[in-house]
Amino acid sequence: MQWLLLAVLGIMWAAFLVPIGRKRSDARSVEDFERRMELLANAEVHGTSGRWIVTPRKGVRFLGPRERQQARARARRRRVLVVLLAAIVLTGLIGIVPPLRVSWYAAAALGGLLVVYVWVLLVVKAREAAAPPRVVAEPERPRPLVLPEPLIEPDDHVVVRESITAGA
Repeated sequence: MQWLLLAVLGIMWAAFLVPIGRKRSDARSVEDFERRMELLANAEVHGTSGRWIVTPRKGVRFLGPRERQQARARARRRRVLVVLLAAIVLTGLIGIVPPLRVSWYAAAALGGLLVVYVWVLLVVKAREAAAPPRVVAEPERPRPLVLPEPLIEPDDHVVVRESITAGA
């Protein structure tokens, strides 16, 4: 009877991990489109020619390269944290089955890894807060054109004499 429970658990894992024949959602295709447009916008930055997409996404504040890099790092850190939490929960649930109690050791190891990861995130956050704010110099604006003072007053009369050359 235990092998039947194990077989059902294996089938559930296979159905979860192998998403064959699932229809792609519209939201996913929109995300793919936005990602491709972002790649196109950054194409010239990385040395290839491309066209610039100047407008930001709808409802999103325009981010410079540094802010965009920080936003991507935050999203990446969040994904890692969620994956660690999901792995701990799943291995803990697998450990409920008596022959698979060994997976609790994996859950404990992942829990320790989660604690270390959160500690590293806190250290990184403290360093960013302690670092002096980065000051970006404004581009130098063009100075107004200053004309030199005229040497001749407008009321003075200037007579221009043509020189007559001999033999002309």
